[in-house]
Amino acid sequence: MNTEIKNILNAVKEGSLSVDDALLAIKKEPFEDIGYAKVDLHRKIRQGAAEVIYGAGKTPEQIIGIVDTMKKNGQDTILITRLSPESAKIISEKHKLDYRENAKAGIIGEMPKPFGIGKIVVATGGTSDIPVAEEAAITAEIHGNEVTRLYDVGVAGLHRLLAHLDEIMSASVIIAIAGMEGALASAIGGIADCPVIAVPTSVGYGASFGGLSALLSMLNSCASGVSVVNIDNGFGAGYLASMINHMETKK
Repeated sequence: MNTEIKNILNAVKEGSLSVDDALLAIKKEPFEDIGYAKVDLHRKIRQGAAEVIYGAGKTPEQIIGIVDTMKKNGQDTILITRLSPESAKIISEKHKLDYRENAKAGIIGEMPKPFGIGKIVVATGGTSDIPVAEEAAITAEIHGNEVTRLYDVGVAGLHRLLAHLDEIMSASVIIAIAGMEGALASAIGGIADCPVIAVPTSVGYGASFGGLSALLSMLNSCASGVSVVNIDNGFGAGYLASMINHMETKK
């Protein structure tokens, strides 16, 4: 069952929320139209995670308007992805913003304490893949997950990966991020006993075709349990990993 709805029902059960207030929380307007955006206010109830703002292509003023709407409707922690330093500077004049330049991500509000089933491991083939990895890691953390970072453990020096077998074998979900030929996902998928989410990056020389080579390698992985998201899509990987790490048995 959806965590947000369960929290509302538990509050009614405990007497800290009236039936009428609970009904209002569930039935309230599902979105707010602010002209240039229709802010989804029911996403957390439907999916267990509130809407995230995709910053690319939006003006700072538009982002501020969306943030204002979210905060007005009770969203305390907000993630903004693909946010430029220039926009971050303007937004920080209106809202307290934690800007992670490496990931091009902005955070408004407090990070939640981890409440996932286990740990999410984020591993990269090389240092150049770290920006995508940080987007994935921050996305997972803001959705209530404990994250372990294993950076620069690619197959060019396989011993670096094998030195972290304890972290790999104890993970609930692993995000494998690599450019070039994208072999890291298969290497991890061959030794891990949990789902592996592969993220191809646009890192590499000419024949890598901006990440297409890594994408095709990951799609053709012979390791079982490896799924693939789009090129440089750290957010998508972090979000999916969080969903897996919060799964409940449905009876």
